[in-house]
Amino acid sequence: MSNYFKFLSHQLKGWPQQNYYLFYFSLGCQVMTLVSAPITPLTILTFIGTTLGVLCVLAINAAKSVNGLLGVISAICFIVVGFSAKNYLSIGEQLAYVVTLDIPVLLSANWNVNMVSKIRKFTGRTWVVAIVATLVVYALSGYLIGALTDDPRPWIDAISFAICLTAGVICFLRYNNQYFWWIASGLAQMVLWFISFRQGSATLAMFINSSVYLMNDVLAFTVSPWYNKHERARLMAEEKAAAEANNDDQHAFGLDH
Repeated sequence: MSNYFKFLSHQLKGWPQQNYYLFYFSLGCQVMTLVSAPITPLTILTFIGTTLGVLCVLAINAAKSVNGLLGVISAICFIVVGFSAKNYLSIGEQLAYVVTLDIPVLLSANWNVNMVSKIRKFTGRTWVVAIVATLVVYALSGYLIGALTDDPRPWIDAISFAICLTAGVICFLRYNNQYFWWIASGLAQMVLWFISFRQGSATLAMFINSSVYLMNDVLAFTVSPWYNKHERARLMAEEKAAAEANNDDQHAFGLDH
């Protein structure tokens, strides 16, 4: 257990400074939103989910695999929030994140080893597959959720779900092109949660959260190792040094025993 907490601590270090700035900005906005309205169990759950959710996407931005643990906890919070707002596909969106991003990261030892060195990018064929998959999921989910539930915003809910589901799969496969989908998903979620807020189905916190996600996605094109070659090289060297230090510690421990 102590080794796991050591791993988590390591995963929260070495991010680009801009990531930390964005987190504290988001935290300040969410605290102000929380205290400016009546505090209820739902608003507290929303605050916890948005705070951990921002940490999760910033971890992905920094190519750190701690997003697995953060993602599972924030997803639980967002599922409750989505159900209360009747944005049912936002529940599917969170489950998709858990299946495509969080559980594989938590279970796969390979994913957690120097993930930044495994980044790749789309070919022409992969672009076509990803775009067609997004459109197919959008059409099917929009029709089904509108026909089978009382979701008041089925097609807005569906476009957010389709983009986010595809983005999760692309991220799991370690393509940096995921950030084109994440930007689109940020815009779609802002629209969804703003309309939900105006219709009295959600708090403003979810709109703010989507706005911060969008800022993070734009930031990824500049300082994230997914795109920044210098940052990628720095992290690869850092991970290599950490692995060598860990091997030395294990070797010393073996000699002592």
